[in-house]
Amino acid sequence: MSNKPLAPGATIGILGGGQLGRMLATASASLGFRTHIFCDQENEPAAEVATRTTIAPYDDLEALRTFSNDIDVATFEFENIPTEALEYISSHTRLAPGANSLKATRDRLVEKEFIQGLGIPVAPFIDIEPGAEPDFDEIANKIKYPAILKTRRFGYDGKGQIKCENAGDLANAIQAFNGTPAILEEMIHYERELSIIATREQSGNIQFYDLTENVHTGGILQTSTVPANADPNTTMAAQTFARAISDELNYVGTFAIEYFYCGENENQLLIVNEIAPRVHNSGHWTLDASLTSQFENHIRAIARWPLGTTTRHSNAVMTNLIGDDVLKWPELIQTPENAIHIYGKEEIRDGRKMAHVTKLSPKKAE
Repeated sequence: MSNKPLAPGATIGILGGGQLGRMLATASASLGFRTHIFCDQENEPAAEVATRTTIAPYDDLEALRTFSNDIDVATFEFENIPTEALEYISSHTRLAPGANSLKATRDRLVEKEFIQGLGIPVAPFIDIEPGAEPDFDEIANKIKYPAILKTRRFGYDGKGQIKCENAGDLANAIQAFNGTPAILEEMIHYERELSIIATREQSGNIQFYDLTENVHTGGILQTSTVPANADPNTTMAAQTFARAISDELNYVGTFAIEYFYCGENENQLLIVNEIAPRVHNSGHWTLDASLTSQFENHIRAIARWPLGTTTRHSNAVMTNLIGDDVLKWPELIQTPENAIHIYGKEEIRDGRKMAHVTKLSPKKAE
C-alpha cells in the first residue's frame, strides 16, 4: 500500500452511521474526499451526508468485500465492530487506527490491564468471572466499597453499570448481570473529570487539544468546558499518559482519554478512567472553537496529510442536547454565540444524544 497522501477525490470508508460518522463525513467533504458509510441500520445520521452508504450486518463478508474495494482507507466511529470484520477489512485495504486499538480498549478488563502495564494509574479493579462463585473475601482485600460493577463490553453512557455499596449489593448486581462478563472497579474520590483529545500521525507526531473539563449526569456527558480548571502540571501529566498510550498502540487518528483529577494532595494527580479510540463527544467544541476540529484532524491523519493546528481561538462550553432537549432549538438559535449541531435522528428517546450546542466566548489571557 502506498504511503503517499490521499488526493482529493479519494474515498474514506467509515464503519458506523451515527453522529460521529456524520461529522467525520462532513469533515471529509470539506477536504475534497468522498465518503462511504457502512452501517447495519437504515436512516442513520451519517448516511444523510455521505457519498454512498452500505446497509448490511457487520459480519456480511460479501458486503464488506464490496465496501473495501470501493474505498482508499477505512476508519470507524464506534468500538463495537466484530473483530472478524476488522480483520477482513484490514486484509483488503488500509484500516486506521488499526484493529489492535480496538482489541486493547473495548473490553474494560483488557483496557485496565493494558494501561496498568504501562505504569499509568487506574482505579483498583478485579475481574468478575461469569459463572464462577465470587470470592468476596478476596474482593474485599482488593476493592473498597462503594464500587461499580460494569460489563466488560458494550457499556456506554452509563449503561451496563451498577453501583455497589457492600458485598450484598455486589451479589445482587452479579445476579442481575446474569452471567455477563464483568469487572468491579473501586469508586474514585475525585475533584473533577477531565479529558484530552489528541491526534497522532503514523510518524508518531502528536498534536493535543486543550484539556477539557467534563460534567456527567447519570453516566451521560452533559457539558464540556474549555479552558479546564487545570494547572500546567496536570496538563503535562495528561499529555504524557496520552502519548505513552498512543505510542504503544502505534495509533493513527484522533482519540480521547478520560481522567479523574484527584488533586495535588492525593497519591495520584490523575487516574485514567477510559480510552476512546476514536473522535469523542468531549471534543465536539473543537468544531467551533478551533481552526481544525478533531474530525478534520482525524481525516488528515488517516489520509496521511499534515495535521492542522489544534490551537483554540475561543473559550467554549459544549452542552449535549439529550432526548427532548433538542426541541429547545428555536430558543437556542436566538443566541448569536451559540453554534448548534443537530444530528438528524428521526426518533427522540430519553437518554439519546440528539444534538449539541456550543456557546463561544472570547479567549482570555491564561
